[in-house]
Amino acid sequence: MAMASLARRKAMALVGIGGSLRYTVAVRGFAAAAGDENDVVVIGGGPGGYVAAIKAAQLGLKTTCIEKRGTLGGTCLNVGCIPSKALLHSSHMYHEAKHAFPHHGVQFSDLKIDLPAMMAQKDKAVSGLTRGIEGLFKKNKVTYVKGYGKFVSPSEVSVDTLDGGSTVVKGKHIIIATGSDVKSLPGVTIDEKKIVSSTGALALPEIPKKLVVIGAGYIGLEMGSVWGRLGSEVTVVEFAPDIVPTMDGEVRKQFQRMLEKQKMKFMLKTKVVGVDTSGEGVKLTIEPAAGGEQSTLEADVVLVSAGRVPFTDGLGLEKLGVETDKIGRITVDKKFMTNVSGVYAIGDVIPGPMLAHKAEEDGVACVEFIAGKEGHVDYDLVPGVVYTHPEVASVGKTEEQVKATGVAYRVGKFPFMANSRAKAIDDADGIVKILAEKETDKVLGVHIMSPNAGELIHEAVLALQYGASSEDIARTCHAHPTMSEAVKEAAMATYDKPIHI
Repeated sequence: MAMASLARRKAMALVGIGGSLRYTVAVRGFAAAAGDENDVVVIGGGPGGYVAAIKAAQLGLKTTCIEKRGTLGGTCLNVGCIPSKALLHSSHMYHEAKHAFPHHGVQFSDLKIDLPAMMAQKDKAVSGLTRGIEGLFKKNKVTYVKGYGKFVSPSEVSVDTLDGGSTVVKGKHIIIATGSDVKSLPGVTIDEKKIVSSTGALALPEIPKKLVVIGAGYIGLEMGSVWGRLGSEVTVVEFAPDIVPTMDGEVRKQFQRMLEKQKMKFMLKTKVVGVDTSGEGVKLTIEPAAGGEQSTLEADVVLVSAGRVPFTDGLGLEKLGVETDKIGRITVDKKFMTNVSGVYAIGDVIPGPMLAHKAEEDGVACVEFIAGKEGHVDYDLVPGVVYTHPEVASVGKTEEQVKATGVAYRVGKFPFMANSRAKAIDDADGIVKILAEKETDKVLGVHIMSPNAGELIHEAVLALQYGASSEDIARTCHAHPTMSEAVKEAAMATYDKPIHI
């Protein structure tokens, strides 16, 4: 099985799509001068771009990375994945101290929120990690140019540097890794004060009494959770009939119930048709998605979280004739090359899940192809995680997707209410759900809602990567007592019967 998987991996590299870099790239020279010709030039220093640059250097290719932000790590590290997880953890600690500690015999008085200190902890985490990437560039001899890059030709990038100068960076192979930006909504102007993007939501100067989140995706639910735990009254407005539409339907319903227990309110099948910021707060005019009677929703702060779009502004793609699709994603082949020879694209600017770890995989595979090796990314096996509490993590197909294929399948489920570790720590809300092909028992999808589901999911990712059966997982010894035993029990339930329920 391992050899067969190796053979499959050797030749596959699906058309790439998005990671989570912010569009421009990079900084000052640690190696050769930017004017010398490089083997690889990367435009964008986010998860896809900086990983591609380091990997290229490790493969012996002379490499330069260009980043406009002035700090590496892209949207993810600077104003996305990392700062949001810092605030999610800090707010969870406060929420636990307020609501859960007494049940564990820990009592105290005068519990307070120090928001500036919480923000400082977040900022410290971000700055430490960005400096760490600069250190990795030095270690691997990647030249770093800080500035906004745009194409002059398929082998030249003009950079307006952050110090006010300009330079031209030459390369045999140029990788576009400029990431994505916040998707705007008609008539809703983001000012990062009253109406904020995820960037503004990470740096609110005070806790809003009322927060309205437009969009019930990963980012909106995570940031809504942060401020809800700290005391905000959170209402989520979603145009679609469901939250997180890519999630398995059964798990989604349980997840929504958990969020509602945490006092998060949902207005589904609802659209925003007007915004008034003339007063102290914000007044939203809303109506049913299908049309109908309008009503008003008031808030102190509104978070616009309606998705993201590829960021290629000012890059000069039109000048080169680089092809894009209807929504602005760059078209690439299985080796991540565009229709222009020598120009490649990875991460959020190409088709696929807009996730940082997907962009990293794109970056490594792209550079391996450039170096004459074989690269591989399987977008069907990219895990997704919602970092609320409980977390929701998944890999592979949902039950709806499996049904659509027409394949006969089995479902195995195991609740964390029957897991000894979850009961011991009094945090037992959640479930593991496994889908497997009926005839072969091959695992098709795994969905976990639980504390630390984002850590538990990788056992399932590995199982799907190597074509494992549910029985393979069930017959693998899991330490006791651990949350991961729920994965084993769900696998047992898939091909036979679980023990503990």
